[in-house]
Amino acid sequence: MTRFLRATRRALVPFLAVITAFLFGAVVIILTDFVSLARLGSDPVGAIGGAASGVLAGYGAMLAGAFGDPARILAAFATGAPADIATAIRPLTETLVTATPLILAGLAVAISFRAGMFNIGVDGQLMIGALGATVTAFVLQGQVPSFVILLASIAMGVLSGGFWGFIPGFLKARTGAHEVITTIMLLRAPGSTAPVSKPMSTFVDIPLILNLPAIRLDYGFLIALVMAGVVSFMLFRTTKGFELRASGFNPTAARYAGMSAGGSMMVAMALSGALAGLAGSFMVIGTVGQLSLDLSGGIGFTAIALALLAGLRPSGVVLAALLFGALTSGGKLMGIQSGIPFDLLVFIMALVIMFVAAPNLIRGLWRIKPEKAAPEVVAPVQPASPL
Repeated sequence: MTRFLRATRRALVPFLAVITAFLFGAVVIILTDFVSLARLGSDPVGAIGGAASGVLAGYGAMLAGAFGDPARILAAFATGAPADIATAIRPLTETLVTATPLILAGLAVAISFRAGMFNIGVDGQLMIGALGATVTAFVLQGQVPSFVILLASIAMGVLSGGFWGFIPGFLKARTGAHEVITTIMLLRAPGSTAPVSKPMSTFVDIPLILNLPAIRLDYGFLIALVMAGVVSFMLFRTTKGFELRASGFNPTAARYAGMSAGGSMMVAMALSGALAGLAGSFMVIGTVGQLSLDLSGGIGFTAIALALLAGLRPSGVVLAALLFGALTSGGKLMGIQSGIPFDLLVFIMALVIMFVAAPNLIRGLWRIKPEKAAPEVVAPVQPASPL
């Protein structure tokens, strides 16, 4: 079986899990459409048809809110007017903007999980990274050129997040302190939405990919994609990545093979924190433009769900982040145009996670034969393909 076929078969169950979640979501939308169902006694066909139309309208609005209206996009490019183009493609760019920190946070979770570490402190590492980037930017303001401020701020954000992630990794490796406890202790304390820092866009900003009105998509998205490739190469094509995965799979066997399980824990958590810090840096310098206590918005916890949805594979993390970004962006328009509450969209996202976590249920529902397990190889082998 070719690599493409293996990857396709591996993605089949998650794909069907998403379809199943939307089908169940459609049933819930119909059952909660009390206006249409009130006519069920007098006009059952019309009632069911009206409820079904509500589902189609809601999902159609979600797609338009996530990717834009194709007809409107073609018409905008035909006119060539920057304002029209920006308005037409803004839904798609907002989906990519939403997905950018999710990709980096998802990669952060995936690295730690691969090494057997349950990092639930990505939110805190993201905030510390954002704090480091913010402080560096304001210290260097007016002292050096803006591109130097940008590079130095991002570097400090990565180092700050990496250091914050290294702490629980060090404690786990040296003292046995469980990373769940230590990462909870290192999370930010709940607070109000104030205070916030001064806006930084006047003296430092991440360049935009498209210089169009009201478009926020910057090069942070492309860097996030590059980081997915880097993480994939590191995990599956390098000796250190093999050690991380081996230590996560069986620390005792890794030690017996001469690998440093404790060192792998510290490296994994430091890399995880660094990626989270990078996400925070891009947010505070780029799309958000200022530091606030609610900057993360729970991205770290969402990242746990999408990393599990992706099977801890970097390529899957990118796809899962794009899915969550599309649902988040499209759900806003769905609520405005169809009146379907955003909470129902959150319910659908929860269904996606639930069905992905139950692959045997999906195989049973869709009559898919389970894939035959390949024989295990005891001796060390070359790292597996990232795809």
